[in-house]
Amino acid sequence: MVGTRGVPARYGGFETAIEEVGSRLAARGHEITVYCRRPSDGTAPLDEHLGMQLVHLPALRTKSLETLTHSAFSAVHAAVQRRTHDAVFVFNGANSPWIPFFRARRMPVAVHVDGLEWRRAKWGGNGRRYYRMAETLSVRWADALIADAEGIAAYYRDEFGASTEGISYGAPQLHDLPSDKLAQLDLVPGGYHVAVARFEPENHVDLIVRGFRASSAQKPLVVVGSAPYADDYVRGIRDVADSDLRIRLIGSVWDQDLLNQLYAHSASYLHGHSIGGTNPSLLRAMGAGAAVVALDVRFNREVLGPAGMFFSDEFSLADAIGAIERHPDVARKLGACLQQRADEHYRWDDVATRYEQLAERLAAGETRRRECTGKRHNASQWGYDQVLRPIGGSGADGRLPDLEADDAVTAGDHEPVARRDDERTDVLP
Repeated sequence: MVGTRGVPARYGGFETAIEEVGSRLAARGHEITVYCRRPSDGTAPLDEHLGMQLVHLPALRTKSLETLTHSAFSAVHAAVQRRTHDAVFVFNGANSPWIPFFRARRMPVAVHVDGLEWRRAKWGGNGRRYYRMAETLSVRWADALIADAEGIAAYYRDEFGASTEGISYGAPQLHDLPSDKLAQLDLVPGGYHVAVARFEPENHVDLIVRGFRASSAQKPLVVVGSAPYADDYVRGIRDVADSDLRIRLIGSVWDQDLLNQLYAHSASYLHGHSIGGTNPSLLRAMGAGAAVVALDVRFNREVLGPAGMFFSDEFSLADAIGAIERHPDVARKLGACLQQRADEHYRWDDVATRYEQLAERLAAGETRRRECTGKRHNASQWGYDQVLRPIGGSGADGRLPDLEADDAVTAGDHEPVARRDDERTDVLP
């Protein structure tokens, strides 16, 4: 498993997937090797973690080169070893230029292509061109492509005519969690809203804090996260937080028990991610039984289904927050429905089985390499407006049967905040 910071998982979705999947495959008797970045704090690296063998290599610690340089070292290291692997999982399509190193040793490669990385605002023109080139190389060279959401699979199908393996992430099931650690932050169960995200434009933390500031919320908003590379975007978030005493920026939380309690005991979880496919933080909130208000894009609708609430701008988000505080019983029911959905559709055991089956097929010689040339079709449905701009509605796709008769689940039963004339006011499914 190549292309991430490695394990133990402390950073993002890829690292979590490797830890959850790799440890399960190791427990099933497979030999798993994970390439990890050498610790930057001088601590001694581990040789083994949860049954996985770890190889630590250096990387250039810059925004544009850290991932690529570490993956290059990993590819070369794997290529010169006497012993080869039956299958290689490369995480992040940006690492596709190194596929030939593995293929030279006859190791089949599956690339987890992630989201539409070239749409991220943090990349300039050269960065976006690189990511588009890397997508093409993934399509041309990989023996399999892994998509964690139907929206990502549709993109590769429409844009390249390429098939993908649909393998999502898992959601940890968090039941009956204690709340003792909330006292560290002077919080009580049900007494706050929470957002968890890196401070990057595509995660819309700025929109979340503005929407909260526009709301009539009586409970505070706790924002967990930071930015690896500070910029004007981050300063804008801090300026909004400084203008509203209800908004608390607490930085990164490395204590996983505390983080789980923050999800599980929140009045709502606010989710602004837009382009990353199936998001692990969203699944974690669902597994904790949190009521979720998410940015209204196709990826979030796919994951949440009819039990999600959605916002398209700061006004519809302010409405949703107010509705949740007025109807906490309905919010708790929505959270319970999302937890059940996570348990039914997003199980790590099932995810590990899909990886296991794919590895076995790759080892047996299966490949999709010759199915397409990598030429783009420039499908019109994947322009900016069609993909990233919010769909435009708050509320959900439909009513849940057990909530349909609830008097609290009505549209327009409250006074909305100021908005444009064309803004919708329906917020509860």
